[in-house]
Amino acid sequence: QVQLVESGGGLVQAGDSLRLSCAASGLGYRNLIMGWFRQAPGKEREFAAAISQNGYIPSYADAVKGRFTISRDMTKNTVYLQMNSLKPGDTAIYYCAAADGLLLSKETTYYTYWGQGTQVTVSS
Repeated sequence: QVQLVESGGGLVQAGDSLRLSCAASGLGYRNLIMGWFRQAPGKEREFAAAISQNGYIPSYADAVKGRFTISRDMTKNTVYLQMNSLKPGDTAIYYCAAADGLLLSKETTYYTYWGQGTQVTVSS
């Protein structure tokens, strides 16, 4: 079993940066694909980014590519999402997720473990 706890959300202005963290506990973290998803009010949860088990291969949604960077620290069992040049359209609850497998999937159903989410609000 894996537990995921997100932190780092907050209220910022357009153009600002935030770094989200996801601390993982439990067995098997090193073997998991890690991802970040987000859900805006009234919308479905959508993929933002994912990273391979070894941390060398990232994947991004087109909406965040070039602005967001996903990384993982194997010594701290933590995954990060560095978000730069934030826009009001990035406002959402951000969720950390983990999956057993090899694919950097963009589908929510692929991921087994989920955190509780952290709110990110970007004002114009």
